[in-house]
Amino acid sequence: MAEVKIPSEFRKEFGKGAARRIRRENKVPAVVYGHGDDPIHVTLPGHDLFLALKTPNVLIGLDLDGRKELVIPKAVQRDPLKGFVEHVDLLLVKRGEKVNVEIPIHTEGELAPGGNLLEHVLNALPVEAEATHIPEAVSVSIEGLEAGASILAKDISLPKGTSLAVEDDTVVLQIVAAQAEEPTEDEEAEEAEPAAAEAPAED
Repeated sequence: MAEVKIPSEFRKEFGKGAARRIRRENKVPAVVYGHGDDPIHVTLPGHDLFLALKTPNVLIGLDLDGRKELVIPKAVQRDPLKGFVEHVDLLLVKRGEKVNVEIPIHTEGELAPGGNLLEHVLNALPVEAEATHIPEAVSVSIEGLEAGASILAKDISLPKGTSLAVEDDTVVLQIVAAQAEEPTEDEEAEEAEPAAAEAPAED
């Protein structure tokens, strides 16, 4: 995974008011932590961070007062309506260090005919990987799978150096049988009309 370099500034003001002022300047408050060090409070350029976070588990290079550090995002807080980044927690990592992350699951192929549904039991796969070689995603084939089939964590091929951080028999995806649709009110009315017409007239 390529490293994305983002400039950072130390943050000395805290609280909601300070955070709002930072965001008005199109910057994002962030906390850098890990390796037993005290948390470091910084601000990051909003646009650069937004672009970087489009890549899951992106490796970010920061200059912290002359110290070159590598971090990965661990918690991203976004505005629930507009979607812009409000705050981010960044974890310090080192080359060669193993970290636990969750990577996206991409599916390939088509299910067997029948209108069955694909259910993502896990939206992302927990794995352990070297900090500078975290896979961007894993691909899983669902070609021809029928209702009742499932894909377990151990069924997914992982790149060299990456291992599962969940039990082998954890269900990741499963195929669910299509549900019969409930009749609409109009359909129920149409079924009732012939029955009413066939009913014997009263004397």
